Amino acid sequence: MKNNIGFLIAVLAAVFSGCSSSQAPSRQIPDAQVRAMGMAAAEAPDELALLAVKSQYLLQDSTKTRVFLYVDAYKGKQRMSVSEFLNSYNLNYVIYSDYGTRDRLGYGNVKLSTENVAVQEKKLVIQFEFDSPKRESGVLLSELSQIGTLKKVLNDLTIPFKQQQTNDLYAVFPSATQFPLERHFVRTNETVRLLNLEKSSQPLQVFYYRHDFDPAGSPMNTSPKAASKTLSVDSIFTIQSTQELQFTREGLYNIFADTTQKEGLGLLVVNDRFPKTTQPELLLEPLLYMSTNTEINEIQKAEDYKKALDTYWLTLMNGNAPLAKQTIQNYYARVEDANALFTTYKEGWKTDKGMIFIVLGPPDKVQRSKDKEVWTYNQRGNAQNVNFTFNRRNNQFVDDHYELVRYAEYQPIWYPVVEAWRNGIIR
Repeated sequence: MKNNIGFLIAVLAAVFSGCSSSQAPSRQIPDAQVRAMGMAAAEAPDELALLAVKSQYLLQDSTKTRVFLYVDAYKGKQRMSVSEFLNSYNLNYVIYSDYGTRDRLGYGNVKLSTENVAVQEKKLVIQFEFDSPKRESGVLLSELSQIGTLKKVLNDLTIPFKQQQTNDLYAVFPSATQFPLERHFVRTNETVRLLNLEKSSQPLQVFYYRHDFDPAGSPMNTSPKAASKTLSVDSIFTIQSTQELQFTREGLYNIFADTTQKEGLGLLVVNDRFPKTTQPELLLEPLLYMSTNTEINEIQKAEDYKKALDTYWLTLMNGNAPLAKQTIQNYYARVEDANALFTTYKEGWKTDKGMIFIVLGPPDKVQRSKDKEVWTYNQRGNAQNVNFTFNRRNNQFVDDHYELVRYAEYQPIWYPVVEAWRNGIIR
């Protein structure tokens, strides 16, 4: 075993592959969108596939809305070029008054060209604009359809047309690019700008929190939640929108154009390797979802984290180093994907969605409504058609914070899958 010490941890520095896609909608249902995550790339060399579509909006004022679609697009196993996409897809949209209704507030076709489609962070980004309906809010349903086929991908986006909070008006843009980031995090020393659609220079108030948020609790823990911990502001400072910024301190930043408002633009600043997890101290934390308290405490007390982690994995796999290596890759690939998909005001692996995703993998379908998401697994552990419900909750930092509805009845589903991880059976 001594010869294996150190080599397993080196595995974690590799580039992990995985389903780092978002949820890809499969068909239109006016009261909800059914989506699948973790779709595989097209097998045929020239087959076109849109693996995932994410979206966000910016309000210019109460009359104009701009939408950005971030598309994981492939031709075979290669990413699709802008020209290939433009020659192969159409985009149209419908605005409904709410989920569960067919009350249409507007609709239109988007003419796609190199003026509104480009590549950013390996994804195709599409932007389009429309006149905001004279309503408090609505649900935008965007449809990307492949020309000459019946294939289409849908994306739904709730837009509060009259809300006008900071995160409705401002977004984080990489330096010298025309599209905002699709993520809630930036890396230390990454150069960004905070912009509104008018690109006007305005003072913004920033509240910095140096706080380590707790990971998600067990899905079986139905005990009443403890009182929320008080968040202390570490520092407050002012920045100017449009100026180039680099955040050097990791932590949570909440940005306000108007400090009388309750909700700001939450931004998590992370290390330059994120969403990957490679530092030994950080590798330990996500193991709590498949480990006992005793195992975690023993690693924490160890003088050599790397050696303790090696020993942990090799012990679980009965000294089978190749199996330990594969299990490490599988587990931390899930952690990386959870960070990429679900990071909000805290790292994605710490969220309720991230916990379920890491242990159980991508759901077989996701059903969304205005205030909740339901993830369905066709079969996990000893059960079939298992549902996990996430309720959307108000949050001062982000507008997509979800909390899991916990049940003691998850126990016969959860523990067999955790045991499968500990035996190296998960692939």
